[in-house]
Amino acid sequence: LIGAPEAYVLSRMRSPWRSILLLVVLAPLLVSVVVRAFGWSMLLGPEGVVNQAMRAVGLPSMRILYTEAAVVIALVHVMLPFMVIPVWTSLQKLDPGVEDAALSLQASHFTTLRRIIFPQVLPGILSGSLIVFGLSASAFAIPGLLGGRRLKMVATVVYDEYLHELNWPLGAAIALTLLLANLAIMLSYNRVLERSYKKSLG
Repeated sequence: LIGAPEAYVLSRMRSPWRSILLLVVLAPLLVSVVVRAFGWSMLLGPEGVVNQAMRAVGLPSMRILYTEAAVVIALVHVMLPFMVIPVWTSLQKLDPGVEDAALSLQASHFTTLRRIIFPQVLPGILSGSLIVFGLSASAFAIPGLLGGRRLKMVATVVYDEYLHELNWPLGAAIALTLLLANLAIMLSYNRVLERSYKKSLG
């Protein structure tokens, strides 16, 4: 919902703004996930920048840290480049003449986007979704630092079962379930690509 439209806007921008925005998107990859999680904890904490700004405009403080909202915000920030890059790469491979031909035949911009552009960038969207799902499902630092003890994700549950509850069989079963889910999604992705490739060949 965020990465694909951002990649589309990025592909339509001209230099130097495209290079600047691409740098903004890719720059977080140079920083450790743990460091970024600590940064978000400082921004979203009770005395963080967000709550200070809300108090400055007369709004009451909000409890954001150690909630699901904090984890979602940080995960979106961390995973966004992994969605933007595959979609942007697919958009760079498009032939501009095909889009111009559709527009010259009185097709609307929405129709051109839906019938011409979207089918060609679908592999990039699926690739980005696959990467983001795998990384999000196995994320540990962000839910551990921003979600607290009450908010559980798969990786933190496995950690608790291994080290706190000492229930190694259950921890192994949860980890295996996550692995099988990732494998099933990868196989489904390959099936979709094979069908689209055969369909394009007629």
